[in-house]
Amino acid sequence: MKTSTTLIGILISLILGFLILLAGSQGSVTYQGMALFALCGSIGFALHWLVFIPSFGFQTEHYFDLTGSISYISTVAAAVYLNPHLDTRDLIICAMIIIWAVRLGSFLFGRIKKDGKDKRFTVMKTKFTWFLMTWTLGGLWVLLTMAAGLAAITSNTTVPLGGFAYVGIALWLAGMAIEITADRQKTNFRKVPENRDRFITSGIWAWSRHPNYFGEITLWLGLALVAVPVLSGWQLATMISPVFVYFLLTKVSGIPLLEAMAKKNWGSDPEFIAYFESTPALVLRKPKR
Repeated sequence: MKTSTTLIGILISLILGFLILLAGSQGSVTYQGMALFALCGSIGFALHWLVFIPSFGFQTEHYFDLTGSISYISTVAAAVYLNPHLDTRDLIICAMIIIWAVRLGSFLFGRIKKDGKDKRFTVMKTKFTWFLMTWTLGGLWVLLTMAAGLAAITSNTTVPLGGFAYVGIALWLAGMAIEITADRQKTNFRKVPENRDRFITSGIWAWSRHPNYFGEITLWLGLALVAVPVLSGWQLATMISPVFVYFLLTKVSGIPLLEAMAKKNWGSDPEFIAYFESTPALVLRKPKR
């Protein structure tokens, strides 16, 4: 990737991050005169840039996903510590984010330590500006993904839990269950030696080619529904969170990348072709008998 392209990517990421920090700060409680949303929302960028330095020096991608998880947890921890007026809604959102981050972060870190590498980073980790852009995008990913939740935690508005919250909690629980189930089924499938170079079509993977992503999108939509009742004005721009997750996983680095790799590996396999044509890419649908 050209240096000019990566520099533009970094600039766009910073502009988008600034705009979300500005929007989410409207109606935020303050800490020493600074909007708590902006203060906490900047943590992800800071941690990604900090870990980027040794990661580039040692040419390793092993701590990229782990840094993302630590960023989520650190952001929530800072918000809890600096906001003296947390209510039940805030605590629920905090728990949702931390549980998700610990579960996914430990899973991804364990996987890359076992595999030894992430093929996506093979070339980019040797290119300074490309690698820096990726880590900057990691900071933006943290901010945009949890923006609605963070805006609610730092909001100066309090509203009793209602229908939106209960529906959101149910969606979050369902999404988390689907994601965990999909990851466990695939992990167990890969443990069988003859399956290491095969594609999975069993379990809920028979219902969707990417059920883990369906679970991910569902749980963040649920969290946003819990958050929305206490958001107003420009804060509502943070509801981009579930839209961003959907766009990222279905149009950018999720499904398109994985399916390109799958077609490269098994594109001429009749069994794969049949699975690909009969199974939805995302939404769960019980296969016809």
